[in-house]
Amino acid sequence: MTQYRIIQRSPATLVEQSFPHPLKLPARGTIEQIEEGRQWMPAFDSDGLLAVIVQDATTAQVLMLGWTNQHALRHTIETGYAHYWSRSRRQLWRKGERSGQAQRVAAILIDDDQDCLLFKVRLTGGASCHVGYRSCFFRQLEWRAHRTDGVLRILETTKVYDPATVYGNATTETS
Repeated sequence: MTQYRIIQRSPATLVEQSFPHPLKLPARGTIEQIEEGRQWMPAFDSDGLLAVIVQDATTAQVLMLGWTNQHALRHTIETGYAHYWSRSRRQLWRKGERSGQAQRVAAILIDDDQDCLLFKVRLTGGASCHVGYRSCFFRQLEWRAHRTDGVLRILETTKVYDPATVYGNATTETS
């Protein structure tokens, strides 16, 4: 497992020894430059984070939603493997470093106002969900005529791997 040296427990300041500096990014520009320009000027939130939608590069299936900061993004760009910031554990992590279910990044897309990313990935182990399913979006809310009773329909019935075998009693990658 990758060892990270924590400088401060804050998304904007967590660094790994081999990558001590965040990405060098320009200041935000005009609305026109941000929304239609050719320069990347990401809008990190007040915690230094950007949302990342993760999609299978081949099938276009949505696999998960994660969060990144400048350091995790730098790791992703430099290694080609998806790295995220865990908001609950307040630490940087490489997807799959414990489970083997890594994500090789094929493309990084940026939305129009540059406050969200889309990683198109190729799965190395067949799953993205820490509970064993291919996608974290394995359930669908049942609703009709603008009402719901909160029932979830299960879309995936077979797990790709057994989380208990991989994690035991340990905290999972996303908790």
